[in-house]
Amino acid sequence: MSLKKCFFIFFLLSSLRLIFAQEESYQLKLPGTNHSLDMVFIEGGTFAIGSPSNEKGHKQDESPQKLIEVESFWIASTELTWNLYQHFIDRDIDNSNLEKKDKALMSLDIDAISGATTPYVDMSFGMGTEDFPAIGMTQKAAVQFTKWLSAMTGNFYRLPTEAEWEYACRAGTQTAYSHGDSPLDLDQYAWFKDNSQGKYQKVGQLKPNSWGLYDMHGNVAEWTLDQYEPGVYKKLNRIKWNRPSKTYPKSVRGGSWMDNGIQLRAAARMGSNPEWKKRDPQLPKSEWWHTDAPFVGFRIVRPYKTPKKKEQEIFWTTK
Repeated sequence: MSLKKCFFIFFLLSSLRLIFAQEESYQLKLPGTNHSLDMVFIEGGTFAIGSPSNEKGHKQDESPQKLIEVESFWIASTELTWNLYQHFIDRDIDNSNLEKKDKALMSLDIDAISGATTPYVDMSFGMGTEDFPAIGMTQKAAVQFTKWLSAMTGNFYRLPTEAEWEYACRAGTQTAYSHGDSPLDLDQYAWFKDNSQGKYQKVGQLKPNSWGLYDMHGNVAEWTLDQYEPGVYKKLNRIKWNRPSKTYPKSVRGGSWMDNGIQLRAAARMGSNPEWKKRDPQLPKSEWWHTDAPFVGFRIVRPYKTPKKKEQEIFWTTK
């Protein structure tokens, strides 16, 4: 079956997928707090990861386009905010954890889960914390947050893979952005260099994509589970995700408030860099914070099928 025919069938099914997804979405409540996070159900399917060579802004690391099958999952409707992330830093609600809900979830000793160190500077850089996206954490810190959250809630959470992230961002489309190919109306969906006033903004203020996900383009770029590798799509049909084997570079998606519109495309990719710690005066430099990356945050996912217990730790382990 040709890529063009697959795109057409996928588009016809997307509206039905959204109807059923709404029935299975839920609100994740953080125990011991009044904070919650809307989790949107995304039914699995097949899509073409990457971008065609004639797409404006196309880069070689977005090739070759490859049909990828993604299994069903839930994904947070917004980027994770400081409201929730601060509890992971402070570890002030650890005794509020609930009984395990998911029978397939491994037993987790919350006291044994590594916690992020308190940053020596204000990591919001004065841009705001209440309902603003948490930023500047390393991929390790984001991954450990998902492990801590799993222990706190009794369900399995992790970062999205690159394929899951792009699938959710596209929301059934194959255009440069989830709302089309033109960047002219991008300011209705995304905070970026042209409209951000030089800082990130509160999550969920602009239009979501057709699957109900906010800020997939812009505001802050988002960590994925994958090692960044320019030619990885050549082998994605043999693997589900590019499991990291070294600290740098890790794959970041979505673009941020600092970027131009081209960098916010659904297929656009970026690898993390040691320069993101350039101004960190600590020796050794922090494993938890990127002092020079006020543009990166993350959102969480929960796979519909919880992985086997022996596999779960793989998703919470980083180099």
